[in-house]
Parts: sequence; structure tokens; C-alpha cells
Amino acid sequence: MADALLSIVLERLASVVEQQIRDELTLVLGVEAEIQSLTDTLRSVRDVLEDAERRQVKEKSVQGWLERLKDMAYQMDDVVDEWSTAILQLQIEGAESASMSKKKVSSCIPSPCFCLKQVASRRDIALKVKSIKQQLDVIASQRSQFNFISSLSEERLQRLITTSVIDTSEVYGRDMDKNTILGHLLGETCQQTESGPHIISIVGTGGMGKTTLAQLAYNHPEVKAHFDERIWVCVSDPFDPSRIFREIVEILQGESPSVHSLEALQQKIQTCIAGKKFLIVLDDVWTENHQLWGQLKSTLNCGGVGSRILATTRKESVVKMVGTTYTHSLEELSREQARALFHQIAFFEKSREKVEELKEIGENIADKCKGLPLAIKTLGNLMRSKHNREEWENVCVVKYGSWMNSVIVRAELIKLWMAQSYLKSDGSKEMEMVGRTYFEYLAARSFFQDFEKDDDGNIIRCKMHDIVHDFAQFLTQNECFIVEVDNQKKGSMDLFFQKIRHATLVVRESTPNFASTCNMKNLHTLLAKKAFDSRVLEALGNLTCLRALDLSRNRLIEELPKEAMGKLINLRHLENYNTRLKGLPKGIGRLSSLQTLDVFIVSSHGNDECQIGDLRNLNNLRGRLSIQGLDEVKDAGRQKKQN
Repeated sequence: MADALLSIVLERLASVVEQQIRDELTLVLGVEAEIQSLTDTLRSVRDVLEDAERRQVKEKSVQGWLERLKDMAYQMDDVVDEWSTAILQLQIEGAESASMSKKKVSSCIPSPCFCLKQVASRRDIALKVKSIKQQLDVIASQRSQFNFISSLSEERLQRLITTSVIDTSEVYGRDMDKNTILGHLLGETCQQTESGPHIISIVGTGGMGKTTLAQLAYNHPEVKAHFDERIWVCVSDPFDPSRIFREIVEILQGESPSVHSLEALQQKIQTCIAGKKFLIVLDDVWTENHQLWGQLKSTLNCGGVGSRILATTRKESVVKMVGTTYTHSLEELSREQARALFHQIAFFEKSREKVEELKEIGENIADKCKGLPLAIKTLGNLMRSKHNREEWENVCVVKYGSWMNSVIVRAELIKLWMAQSYLKSDGSKEMEMVGRTYFEYLAARSFFQDFEKDDDGNIIRCKMHDIVHDFAQFLTQNECFIVEVDNQKKGSMDLFFQKIRHATLVVRESTPNFASTCNMKNLHTLLAKKAFDSRVLEALGNLTCLRALDLSRNRLIEELPKEAMGKLINLRHLENYNTRLKGLPKGIGRLSSLQTLDVFIVSSHGNDECQIGDLRNLNNLRGRLSIQGLDEVKDAGRQKKQN
């Protein structure tokens, strides 16, 4: 999270400085040295974030350091927003001044008020940059006390490589799955295909136990006796034919291959397996590239009758691509199996009295794992070293609220990513397509579950995977909240609210004035679905850092505050469909950063509400836009002609 945030800040900081130079603007001067120093510091800190984010789970001091760093990054991001907006306003006002000069020469001379505002804006931004730079220097100096490992170091963690070795004592509840796989491997339920070895695919979400099932089958005594050669390869991502071929040759020969070219490696493999009945396990396959897969499959076609390929993957598309002849879908463990596996690991070497004391809590922890063997093993091993009841209860209790993991709409999620600058067009792809690629990447890696798909098989709705959801809450516990606002808690909540960056708000009926209840001036995202009436929205004018506002499906909203909406100069995403709005305040026409808007409502109620001409300043809008009230434009035009 911190790594992504710092990368965004660095990119946006470089962009705004470049724009100021390119357009020969003199908005913010005298901070060149601070900007360069701040950029260098952010880059050096980013090099240790991989280690810091891994260690924060167990080390509270590291977690606190990361929180301070993220807070500074958010503050710098807000300053860059302010800087970008100031540049845009300067350009707009300059263009308007030039346009007016054609009508009135005196308008070329800027007003004293405008000049004073410009000077104040420059000084304010410069002071903020210098303040953030000083605070960031302190945070950067503190990293030495943690002895972080740099991502540039040779000690950097490598991706997990699986092997065929397995500890069967930590396997539970997969006997039926194992027997089914053994039946297909040993030829009892299938015949050799003419196009090559029989391909068996084990498919399931991450942590479901696909690798474990493959290991059980690979090491079974009957399998060892049945095949002339057994080969285990962790394929992973990316799919590298040269590496895969070298590993196969090394296993077959018992030593590293002396040849290196792809052609020589293929010939060596074919010589070693020719006429032999072999089993090759390809663990963790991701590629959907037919050409790469074809190179491997064609190399393995010369084996003896009864040869088998056993592949594990998370992706149904991979199952189809490899030409699977039998697919085994792995499901979650049952509640009883999950509890038994957790009990076996977590209560190892604990006394009978301690087991009785912690048994109920342990069952609750196991139930939270939703039948995922990897999650059960991870938490089981964590709890094995904990003997205090309070420690167990802390793991069991959800500290961040009792709200449920709500439905995620893919299109809405991508819009929110866009609003937070998480996406960038790469020239060949629009931001929406880049976002879709990211979404599919996360879905393939089991971040999401409970998919709802359209007729073409595309995911349109889902939920975040429960385990991922809880972990994400832990990582963002000081940034993202569902907040119930109540006047009675005002005093204790003000400081707390200032740290929130992303919020879903629930306002109680007892709250007469939301604006006086809390101060969330640093908020970037506000989801207010079905929770607000119009009086509550008066507080929006204070949320000048807001980038995404969702008021959709709220039938209590009849109008938006006129002055407040115009102050949301950084707003990029506004969801306003399925409300009772009859018009939009004039201020929305000045939100030049707005990228997505559901409904633009043309009003005939005077100058305080948007007319069709107010769309001309919203030139960053993209995607679908519904325009309501066009009949008012026609009626107004007809009336004008009659007059």
C-alpha cells in the first residue's frame, strides 16, 4: 500500500513540475531544492518498503513508522492536487482574460484581488512543500533503527518455489480428492490420448490446497512404482520455457545440463524420456499463451504409453488452453475438516487443560478461514506459539467493525481507482482497460470471490475474499472506515476523523448537522449510499481534498448544496444516479478535474443551477454520461423565439 502510494506521489510530483516548466508558468518558485530533496528521499525510502510492509504484521514499531510515512505521502499528494488545480485555474483565467481583452482592452490588466490571490496561493503551496520535506526527513532518518533490507539488495526475497516434498502430518480432509487424482494417474479411469500424454488439471482459488494435493499424488507409493520417471517443476509466472526445460533435464540427468539453447534442451529431454512412461507435475501454471505451451507439450509427446501431465492452476482459462482431459475442481474444506486441521496444528504439544480453555476460540478462528487450508495452516502455526487466552481472543475478534463484505461492482471500482490516480493510460490502452486488466489480475489471484458474470463470461460483480478483506482492513485500519456519526461522540472523534482518507458514512437520525459533528478535511473518498438527506451534504464544502463522491441510490437527496459543490476542486468521480435530484448546482460546471459523472441534469430553474452550456468546462469527462432535462433546453429555445 505504502509502496503504491509513494510511486503515485513521485509520478505526479514530476508531472506537475514538468508542466510548470513546459508551460512557462511561475506559480510556485523557490522550492526547487526542496522538491529535488523530497523526491530523492521518497525514492530512497521506497527501496525498503517491501521489507517494511512484510514486517509490519508482527512489529508494531514498524507499523507505526509506515503509518507516519503514508500520512506524509497523502499530505504531499494533496499538495500536488492543490498545485495542479492552481496551474489549471491560472490557465483558465489567462484564457478568459485574453478572450475578454478582445471586447475590452482594460480587462488585460489583472485586478489587484486576482494578483493577491495568486501570490497567496504560491506562498501557501511553497510553505506546505517545505513543511512536508522537513517531516519526511525525520521519518527517513528513523528507518536506520529498523535495519530494513533494501529491495536492491541481494538479500531480497524471491518468489516462493514449490517442491515435491510434503509433510503429510499437516494434511487433512483430502482423501477423496487424492483417490480421484490417483485413479486418473494410474490409468484406472482414463485412456492414453493420441495427441500425447493425458493431462489432468487441478483448479481452485489460492490457498485451496492444489499444490498439496499434487504433492500427495506425486509421492504416493503406487505412483512411484508405476512411472519410469517422475518430474516436478514449479512453473509460476512468467512462463519461461528455457528455465522449465533446464529443470526437467537436471531432474532426469541428476546434474545441471551442459547445453543452454532451447533447441538443445528440447532434444535432450526427448532423448531422456523416449519410450518411457513418465509423470510430470507442472505446479502453478498461469500462462494462456498457446505458443509457449505448445513448445513444452510438443517436447513431451515422445514419452511411453501411460505418461501423464498433472497441472495445477487458479485459472479456468488455463485449463482450457492446455487441452485438459480431466479437470478436478478443488473445493473448501468442510467446517469439521477445517476445525480438525486447525486443532491438529495450533494445539500441538499443549496440555489438555489449555486445549479445553482455548478450544471454543480456536473453533471460531478456524471458521473465519472459510475452509481455506493455507489460511488454516498459517493461523494454526501462528497460534501454536501463543498460550495466553487474550492473545487468542485478539486474533479471533474483528476489530474494525461488524459490517459485512459488500458487493463490488467492477465498473464502479475501476472508476474509484481512476479517481485516486491509481491508473494511467499507457498510450495503447485507456485507463478503463488498464483498470480492467488490474481487476482480472486480482481476480485470478483469489482477491475476489462469489463472481457474477455476464453472458460473455466477464466478471461484473463480486466480493472481496474474506481472508483478503480482513487483512486489507488490518493494513488500512487508520485510513479506511465505515463510520457511524453521532453527535454524542463528537469530542472524541474529531482528531480520529482527521486521519481518515476513505470512508463510508452512516449518519444517525439524531445528528442534526453533520458539518459540526466531525472534521474529515483530508478525505479522498466518501461513499454515502442510502445514508444521507440534503441537509447533511452542507459539510461537503470542507472536504476540498475529496476525489470520489458516491451519492447513488439515495432517494433522500433532493438537491446538492450550491456553494459546497463548487469548492470540490479536486473531485474526479461523482456517482449521482437513482436520486431525487431535479438539477445540479452551478458550481459543478467549475469542477474541471471531473472524469466520471453519471447524470448531468439540465435545469430551467434560473442561474443557480446547471445549464447545458456548463458542460463545456468539464472537458475531462469520459465514459458514459446520461443527460436529463434536454426538453427544458428545447422549451427555453422555443420560448425565446416566441418572445
